[in-house]
Amino acid sequence: MNQISPLAFVDPEAKLGDNNIIGPFCFIDKNTVLGNNNTLVNSVSIHYGARIGDNNEFYPGASISTKPQDLKFKGEDTLCEIGNNNSIRENVTISRGTASKGVTKVGNNNLIMENAHIAHDCVFGSGCIIGNSTKLAGEVIVDDNAILSATVLCHQFCRIGGYVMIQGGCRFSQDIPPYIIAGKEPIRYAGLNLVGLRRRGFSNETIEQIHEAYRLLYSKGILQEGIDEIKKNLPLTKEIQYIIDFVSSSKRGIIH
Repeated sequence: MNQISPLAFVDPEAKLGDNNIIGPFCFIDKNTVLGNNNTLVNSVSIHYGARIGDNNEFYPGASISTKPQDLKFKGEDTLCEIGNNNSIRENVTISRGTASKGVTKVGNNNLIMENAHIAHDCVFGSGCIIGNSTKLAGEVIVDDNAILSATVLCHQFCRIGGYVMIQGGCRFSQDIPPYIIAGKEPIRYAGLNLVGLRRRGFSNETIEQIHEAYRLLYSKGILQEGIDEIKKNLPLTKEIQYIIDFVSSSKRGIIH
């Protein structure tokens, strides 16, 4: 049975699962779906096109599936999909998609801290942490287990690799390859995310292979030459292949 405050508004066309807690001053629009065991503490807005899974927490001021901040948006029928077990803190805004991709996606088990923004058509993975006031522009891709510190600014169309740590206050307009620390000003490769990799159970052998891959990659003036050196000198484990595929497919180029 859902617990809905008499001070909340839930549109009759909204579809709610079971055991949801809808606090005072929450707004749930039509064409929305909530799963089970979600908590909307108070003053949370769930807008048209939201598709929300189970066991999520939404804190005051969160606004989900908002109209895209994109002048090309003409009212298309688009979605914002939120997975399971996410903690979405105060004043977080997540826009729904545009005609470009049609949907903004957030995975599972993420912590999205106060005042963060995830723009239209982003694809946000699982197991990520996004710090206070960090902003992702449209169509950004964030792979699983990435950590973005506070006040990070990410240009549209960028991709952020898995298991990265991006230092607070950084801004960038190129892709961040996986497993690394990105920081300084201007932003650049600052070594491997050793603490994060060890916490995630990466062996010393795997970490050393990743380190050697980046040494080879950045030792060449042309990235393709670095990729060729990696293929020549290292076993193509799933981690090394991920690096190769990420760099090879990068449309904006990777950070220096």
